[in-house]
Amino acid sequence: MDKNQQIAVIGGGLMGHGIALTFARAGHYVAVHDPLPDMLHSLPQRVSDSLRLLGASDQDIARALKRIELCDSIKAAVGDAGFVFEAAPEKLELKQSIFAEVEAHAPDHTILASNTSVIQITKIMGGLRHRHRALGTHWWNPPHMIPLVEVVKTEWTDPGLADTMMALLADAGKTPALVEKDVPGFIGNRLQHALWREAISLVENGICSAKAVDDVVKASFGRRLAVLGPLENADLVGLELTHDIHRQVLFDLDARPEPSPLLQSLLDDGRSGMAAGHGLRNWQDGDVNATKQRIAHHLLALEKLLGDTSST
Repeated sequence: MDKNQQIAVIGGGLMGHGIALTFARAGHYVAVHDPLPDMLHSLPQRVSDSLRLLGASDQDIARALKRIELCDSIKAAVGDAGFVFEAAPEKLELKQSIFAEVEAHAPDHTILASNTSVIQITKIMGGLRHRHRALGTHWWNPPHMIPLVEVVKTEWTDPGLADTMMALLADAGKTPALVEKDVPGFIGNRLQHALWREAISLVENGICSAKAVDDVVKASFGRRLAVLGPLENADLVGLELTHDIHRQVLFDLDARPEPSPLLQSLLDDGRSGMAAGHGLRNWQDGDVNATKQRIAHHLLALEKLLGDTSST
């Protein structure tokens, strides 16, 4: 992979700054555009802070920042790009308009990628003239700390270009996973929200408290998920046992195709989550930052542990 490959990131917020620093740290040149001047011009400081949290030296930080260019327009950002990563808010029409402008100014060979969490890539890219070069790359938050990037093919995507994207991400230290069919939520969010649906249902039906749900997950199967995937686990315990358990429990799991009424009730009461002080659980001032720090420290420790294990 050419280390001098020019990469454009459209959107300099939480996800965009992490995508930019990942590629800059890997040796690529990155052009970033954000329509909000404050967001754009604060990006170098946020990149510095994130790299410092990762343990980067001042020299490494300076080297990465030299590879990042701030651009005041999409045209300026994508003019020489080999890859474009859109990291705008989860609004379909906004993403569609961004890619219409990107396609008008990017070279014909540029690979176009949307960092969406759940929106089907075909809906975002359907209006492009050259849809064969468009795909999805779902980075996980925080993007510079979570290894996974889901690479989502559409019915139009050139398989060779998907392979090129997979190689770029792997070269940058990520763990790419190929999604062969463009379905809402891809792989990770379909799995995650299936769990969340059942977790919310347990609380809604008075089976346990929200804290009990969190305690059960964190003190049991959550501890092994980083090293034992669900299908590995099914094979480990044996498919006969898996089949027998499913016969006894699947019929009783929540299968509603719409959100739980409990969520709407909480939202109507202003209980919108941790930042509001109340959600499914009650929270205090400072819990948001404390939780983010706890996650960051855990991810760093886990990365070190897994790195040490793989080297032995």
